[in-house]
Amino acid sequence: MLYWALVFLVVAIIAGALGFGGIAGASAGIAQILFYIFLILLVVSLLFGLFRRAR
Repeated sequence: MLYWALVFLVVAIIAGALGFGGIAGASAGIAQILFYIFLILLVVSLLFGLFRRAR
């Protein structure tokens, strides 16, 4: 998932450099959403790992 966030970020940077503002904004938004989902899943995974060790 982090890979796809980076892909959309690169697409946004390239589109922004070429003057495609709408595509750049959409790609940056998708990258941001995927990154936040990745962070949430990371935190949930860490919490589950800590709870399993506590038992």
